Amino acid sequence: MTKSRRLYEALNGASSFLKSKGREEAVARILLQHELGLSHAGLLSAMRDEMDEAVFERYWSKIEQHAKGIPVQHLTGAEEFYGRKFQVNEDVLIPRPETEELVEETLRLVKEMFPDKYPTVADIGTGSGIIAITMKCELPGSLVTATDISEKALTMAKQNAHRLEADVHFKLGDLTEPIRDQKWDIILSNPPYISYEEAADLSDTVRDFEPHNALFADNNGLALYEKMADQLPHLLNKPGIVGFEIGYKQGPVVENLLKKAFPDATVYIKKDINNQDRMVFCINN
Repeated sequence: MTKSRRLYEALNGASSFLKSKGREEAVARILLQHELGLSHAGLLSAMRDEMDEAVFERYWSKIEQHAKGIPVQHLTGAEEFYGRKFQVNEDVLIPRPETEELVEETLRLVKEMFPDKYPTVADIGTGSGIIAITMKCELPGSLVTATDISEKALTMAKQNAHRLEADVHFKLGDLTEPIRDQKWDIILSNPPYISYEEAADLSDTVRDFEPHNALFADNNGLALYEKMADQLPHLLNKPGIVGFEIGYKQGPVVENLLKKAFPDATVYIKKDINNQDRMVFCINN
């Protein structure tokens, strides 16, 4: 094509195309900002500018890829989490806003329980590193260690930590195995918790493009909570905090697992901003 077009024309065309394919129209704006390196405000002020043909071709390629299901975060290579930009790819789970709420509640508990010290923190199944790195950035004096069974995920997490100047220790291994040689003040995890039976209900952008080892777990999605509930009593200090992100149907079961593991602790379910059960916390006083 050699036809001259303005930015607003390209955006309108891309939005309509995505809508016709059953995708979110807003992605057209996100991808255009990414391609042009503009903020939302910058894009609005440039809407009547002419669009270079080579830029349009790159932009439209990304639009077509998203129409086929490729997540927008894989096309931009990044996602925001707790006010910071994290790199992502097909080897790690894309950060979700619900996980921000896990971090936020943990930081609230830290102020109550550890007012005079920086606690030690372990993040089990770190993926892109969002929990561990955010905890280190928010509690800079804390010793933070993160584990993952995927070497590729740890490579991405290390890149994020380096870019965000967060001194996090990363260890390769299954669940708590790499950290079993010491005790911790805080242990957090957003493990795989979707049952294999629920796969058909997922969006194709999730099911077909995000790593299954970060999504699915055996025993109706509960297998890793069961394993960690067995392991954590030997690893958690007193006082100490365990925080799990969960599937919205799993609250009572995970709550009972932690109550059995820590019979003298306070265990509670916390809802997310959408009023769904999303976190279970154990306060080991």
